[in-house]
Amino acid sequence: MSGWINKKRDHGNLLFIDLRDNYGVTQCVVDKSNKFFKELEKIQLESVIKINGKVLERSKETVNSELLTGEVEVNIITFEILGHSKELPMPVFSDQDYSEEIRLKYRFLDLRRKKIHENIILRSKVISFIRNKMHELGFLEFQTPILTSSSPEGARDFLVPSRLNPGKFYALPQAPQQFKQLVMVSGFDKYFQIAPCFRDEDSRADRSPGEFYQLDLEMSFVEQEDVFNIVEKLMTSLFKKFSSKKMMFEKFPRINYQESMLKYGTDKPDLRNPLIINDLTEIFKREDVKFDIFKKLVKSGSKVRSIVTKNTKDKPRSFFDNIDKWAKEQGASGLAYFTFESENKISAKGPVGKFFSENSLKEIMKITSANIGDSIFFACGKINEVEKILSLAREKIAKDLNIVDEEKFAFCWIVDYPMFELDNLTNKIKFSHNPFSMPQGDIKNINFDKPLDIKAYQYDIVCNGVELSSGAIRNHIPDLMYKLFAIAGYDKKQVNEKFSGMINALSYGAPPHGGIAPGIDRIVMLLANEKNIREVTMFPMNQNAQDLMMEAPSSVSDSQLKELGIQIKKK
Repeated sequence: MSGWINKKRDHGNLLFIDLRDNYGVTQCVVDKSNKFFKELEKIQLESVIKINGKVLERSKETVNSELLTGEVEVNIITFEILGHSKELPMPVFSDQDYSEEIRLKYRFLDLRRKKIHENIILRSKVISFIRNKMHELGFLEFQTPILTSSSPEGARDFLVPSRLNPGKFYALPQAPQQFKQLVMVSGFDKYFQIAPCFRDEDSRADRSPGEFYQLDLEMSFVEQEDVFNIVEKLMTSLFKKFSSKKMMFEKFPRINYQESMLKYGTDKPDLRNPLIINDLTEIFKREDVKFDIFKKLVKSGSKVRSIVTKNTKDKPRSFFDNIDKWAKEQGASGLAYFTFESENKISAKGPVGKFFSENSLKEIMKITSANIGDSIFFACGKINEVEKILSLAREKIAKDLNIVDEEKFAFCWIVDYPMFELDNLTNKIKFSHNPFSMPQGDIKNINFDKPLDIKAYQYDIVCNGVELSSGAIRNHIPDLMYKLFAIAGYDKKQVNEKFSGMINALSYGAPPHGGIAPGIDRIVMLLANEKNIREVTMFPMNQNAQDLMMEAPSSVSDSQLKELGIQIKKK
């Protein structure tokens, strides 16, 4: 047997060595009479050795059920050192957490550790399963270019200088978006690719800086539901195969964007959480409501939204005050609250309960489906501020009440996204999602004078509050594309310059087509029950987009820069 020395236990006359390879750990034993005993006693952990020995059955009381080989041990006869290890900067036999800097600098050691090693194996199996399933569903796998042209939409590009075309640059693809559409125009009707994507973005727990992988797929002659049916078949079979958790929905719910923002405060709702947000703005226009702070804000255009918690009348005052305090820590003005009571009549117990009449309380109960003994939290402010704090409050309150079923996967589709939105900084109209999406309705009668009313065939797939992907039915009609880009401030010349390949191709007979691109990293993260994408990525960068192991990005020589016609301008 060959492998790494995972752990040693010295019992004086007996030395136990746990030998580890890709498949697991086997206990080996050597006694003091063996001539190799002293050498094995001194050898450093993580050295690579080859042993010859005899396989022995363990006694019943020494069987280790946690090991696949736990019913046997190997009595070492001879051994050979294949690779010495220096003193370790971090232990490998333990899954104890270490600083990001140590883990990423010595990633080759980190990857030897049990949990992350299994995560990477899971990733490989998931990708293999996806490939096989896509072939089974009639898709063909193609590879699209890595060196391409820069795109004005989305995140920052990574640029690559061209030696043969001085002063010009390639861009690494943020996604194979235009190429996969060109594949459809080329007459192939079902394409997929496990595609590398490159975006110069800041790091987040669910997003790797620099690069990530996605299941990129596109289909011709389809409508939105056709894409949904394919993705639901894939996700259902994938998540059932690799997790023991239950699927909350076999048929994924369709939730329109406006409804999602109202009921959950976000377009990435976690449907395992039963708490729902309701709009109570109209209540604060009533004469019999005396909560003047909110009433003044409502008069100036603010919105009031609320969350009801079921049967929380017996919760201590500290439960409510802690949530109010937490909201202030998030930058909000806090959350007002009270509990519905009834003795002789319906009343409200809590700091602001006295400001509401019985009739107004009955109306609130009707709107929110609240009952006596339930409690209610309110937020008031600008619509985007209220949505943000109540979305976070849904998560916070559900966690405090322990009402989220962690043993389920809850998928849903968010649909009917607006085609355009107002930029908060410039107050100009911009695309809200993918600029190549098809608008909804009769395309001959779209009212371009009211662009914010135009909805698109754009959709997101969400699982347990994690957005796995955005997708769309594409706009395959050049004249319509020019009109939509004009609304976002691009004239015909700019569109032709920026998207010359796409516009040209669509002018030669393009089929209706659409697709989506679920993130591989996020899928594996959910299946592995990890909170950080680094735990399912083989060689991730740190939060500053640096590879500490390979010391990238790095400086390059003056001769390389000269050859590319580039000069570094020092600050």
